[in-house]
Amino acid sequence: MHPRLKTLLQSMPVFGGIREDILKFLLDRVVIRHVEAGQGIFRENDDATAMFVLERGKVVVSKHWNGEEHRIKYLEQGDCFGEMALLDMHPRSASVTAVDDCELIELSRAVLLELCEHDLEQFTLIQMNIGREMSRRLRVADDQLFHARFGRQYELPTD
Repeated sequence: MHPRLKTLLQSMPVFGGIREDILKFLLDRVVIRHVEAGQGIFRENDDATAMFVLERGKVVVSKHWNGEEHRIKYLEQGDCFGEMALLDMHPRSASVTAVDDCELIELSRAVLLELCEHDLEQFTLIQMNIGREMSRRLRVADDQLFHARFGRQYELPTD
């Protein structure tokens, strides 16, 4: 097992509390992908079968609207993306493109299902961690939507 990759995963909320033997189990089965700057990793509405951990480089997340591509955010080393695919099995909700040359750890749904058969408790913990991460992101998006709609003009209603 690559100690650097193990350390990276251990530092991420999605893999919080995961035992070392399970990290080895996962790292023995993941695909390490090299993606050159400018290359798409996936496109909005693509079939979704894996999540990614950005080991090295920078990517941009974008959405297509009114015939234009709109940047949502940038992600860097240690960030993960595409994890919604492991829970909801819907097409990709955004596109991700490499800004720099990148190294990605690709964790497929098939590998997670293999983990489910191997160690249900650790599989469940990863699923719960993904749910928590998605909840954190939803709270940020909710707050951004609120401020975009109401800004500083919002006042609490009085009874």
